[in-house]
Amino acid sequence: METVFPDFDAAYWQGRYAAGRDGWDAREVTPPLRAYFDQMDAAEQPRILIPGAGRAYEAEYLHHLGFLEVFVADLAPEPLAALAARVPDFPPQHLLQADFFELPSDPPYDLIVEQTFFCALNPALRPAYASQCAALLRPGGTLMGLLFDTDFGPVQEPPFGGTKEEYRGYFEPYFEFRHFETATNSLGPRQGRELFICLKKK
Repeated sequence: METVFPDFDAAYWQGRYAAGRDGWDAREVTPPLRAYFDQMDAAEQPRILIPGAGRAYEAEYLHHLGFLEVFVADLAPEPLAALAARVPDFPPQHLLQADFFELPSDPPYDLIVEQTFFCALNPALRPAYASQCAALLRPGGTLMGLLFDTDFGPVQEPPFGGTKEEYRGYFEPYFEFRHFETATNSLGPRQGRELFICLKKK
């Protein structure tokens, strides 16, 4: 029997923030993403999207490194307001309160950063997530980030786990795999439970 999940809409996420049920929020950019960002060249000014960004510590970090074309998308207003409060000079037009699956693909992005968004989606949307990432990226663009490689059991709400083998099937039609292995520098509670991915759009 197929599991039926509730609608994880803007009201659902706003309610979780209001109730303090935000265990995914690391309160900082996580080490694997920070290490990747530190080797990027701000002079190139890539167009970067962080979907399901939450409070978007990644966007804050990139902004302070000098990246000017960073866009964050989230369904709920609270996390976008939190980023705007922390980083007053972050461009307000780059704060997108929007459904990831309805974002326009023109102009395309050079980089999509995945951080606890994939695991927050209804698992039935995972194939559509991979397809939409590919649609939003330019040819040769990069999908980079972290995926939970762990089983959270029969849960009815996020986070939802999964396996490396499962995930590979979603992305193979659209991406070349540059890196798809267990992260070596995860936060303590996530050690050994995350995949670091770096995929290039075909």
